[in-house]
Amino acid sequence: MEKFKELWLMYRYQIIVGATVLFGGLLLLGYHAIKPASAPETPSFSSAAGSSLATSVSTAGSSQSARVCVDVKGAVQKPGVYTFKRGARVQEAIRAAGGTLPNAAMKDVNLAKELADQQIIYIPAVGEQVATPETGGPANNDTTAGKAPVNLNTATKEQLCQITGIGDKKADLILEYRQQHGQFKTVDELTQVSGFGEKTVAKIKEQVAV
Repeated sequence: MEKFKELWLMYRYQIIVGATVLFGGLLLLGYHAIKPASAPETPSFSSAAGSSLATSVSTAGSSQSARVCVDVKGAVQKPGVYTFKRGARVQEAIRAAGGTLPNAAMKDVNLAKELADQQIIYIPAVGEQVATPETGGPANNDTTAGKAPVNLNTATKEQLCQITGIGDKKADLILEYRQQHGQFKTVDELTQVSGFGEKTVAKIKEQVAV
């Protein structure tokens, strides 16, 4: 016991310093052992993705605006909806629809007119009554040779209601007359339908056909 005391007195400072260093080392080791691993840094793709998306949308918009879609109707071989590059002409639309029928009335059709998106290209037949197109302004883009008339023999109720002065009731009367008497022979035959006098028929005569 005396010997231990002597050793302690001789080396107490070294023992204290050594114990302190050992204790500190154990604390540091324990800290690193329980410290949660930091999450790996995730590269940011938001800027690149946003730029790519914007470029894609811009390209799609430019491609769409560079084309026009028109509806070709009337005396053509293949009526339907056709798409063309912007700047195309009526002549190209008629050619895409297979050309005109032998009875097509081409006198007032402007083949050089530039196509507009959502335009109706209507080619009338010889002798067909066609409403006179409005002059000037964007309204003229709706048709080529005039606004397409409503055919009394094939029109639905919704189409008949598009005629000026004709509502649901009068449209039903036209459909009822057509079921009972067959197809209209002339536009003037409308006077035989209840509610349609000569003055009424005269007002809508240019908007209908048979």
